[in-house]
Amino acid sequence: MDAWLIVASMGLVTFGVRLLPIALLERVALPRLALRALRFVPPAVLSAIVFPELLVRDGALDISLGNARLLAGLAAVVVAWRTRSVVPTIAAGMAALWLLQGITR
Repeated sequence: MDAWLIVASMGLVTFGVRLLPIALLERVALPRLALRALRFVPPAVLSAIVFPELLVRDGALDISLGNARLLAGLAAVVVAWRTRSVVPTIAAGMAALWLLQGITR
């Protein structure tokens, strides 16, 4: 029973931490500069997650034709650029990664 109480409590705390800024900032008009800056947060966060996965292998920078993740990422970029659609981009990136990993093993 204690474990469930802890899980439920942490869920409420997490929900509260996420809800509080939304509830408080709803009534505040942010300056234009802040709104413009906030537009860059999603691409910055996504880049911080994706690029290390594509460029770092075994703890070192790997920008080579032997890096299957980088090549699959480049294939996904091309598909994203041509289709501007998420599902084909993910499908192409995963298919390219699996194919390249199958070839290099």
